[in-house]
Amino acid sequence: DALSAFDPPADVVAALRAAGCVFAEEEARLRLGEAATPDELADMVGRRAGGLPLEQVVGWAEFCGLRIAVDPGVFVPRARTELMVPEAVGGAGGATPIVVDLCCGSGAVGLAVIATLGAGELHAVDIDPAAVRCAHRNVVEAGVGSVHEGDLYEPLPEELRGRVDVLLANTPYVPSGAIALLPREARDYEPRLALDGGADGLDIQRRVAARAREWLAPGGHLLGETSEDQAAQARADYARAGLSTRVAHADDLEATVVVGSAPAT
Repeated sequence: DALSAFDPPADVVAALRAAGCVFAEEEARLRLGEAATPDELADMVGRRAGGLPLEQVVGWAEFCGLRIAVDPGVFVPRARTELMVPEAVGGAGGATPIVVDLCCGSGAVGLAVIATLGAGELHAVDIDPAAVRCAHRNVVEAGVGSVHEGDLYEPLPEELRGRVDVLLANTPYVPSGAIALLPREARDYEPRLALDGGADGLDIQRRVAARAREWLAPGGHLLGETSEDQAAQARADYARAGLSTRVAHADDLEATVVVGSAPAT
């Protein structure tokens, strides 16, 4: 941390700015705080200048006030996804709600929900082995819950069927044809399977919705992040699966969450 006591060196700031980093000074200070030696700092700056997402360079991201470990090649949690947390917490029932985080990536959303609730049983799921390893560090090693590797509901313990209070589904929702328009750091350094949602971006969300009632407890809730333009179609998909629906939106986060609720009885 001795390095962070000084203003960022001009060459570090210049290298980051030349790489297109909008907040070059702030990023430089963050790296100074993380790097133990000048050589480590130089390596971090080089990786960031090469396009690696900041969070993958420093090894963590802030999400809902939590420090979440983020490994290279793992989807970086976005600030807009924070809207899912209060929406999930508001619908959680019981003293120890069961929370399932599908397509969990680093596990950030499920962790934030459990941290906000102060109690609960968390099961995080991802099909990507790199994400599972990262989520294991955040969830299992912290003693917060369990992580399962597999396709959506496939690896969940059978005893959870019909008992899930909160089903989080931050699935990929970028239409396949729009992947090329994403920022370079997402397009080149985050896994495509964490971004590509098919022709209209909702293919995986539909698969989640189609089986949600099998796993939700009576009155349980499914929450899925979408774009604002996709919300109407997502609501229709949820309704087709037997869920009542509503949409939450936050202008400040540019965030949209579709909420589907199972019948209470």
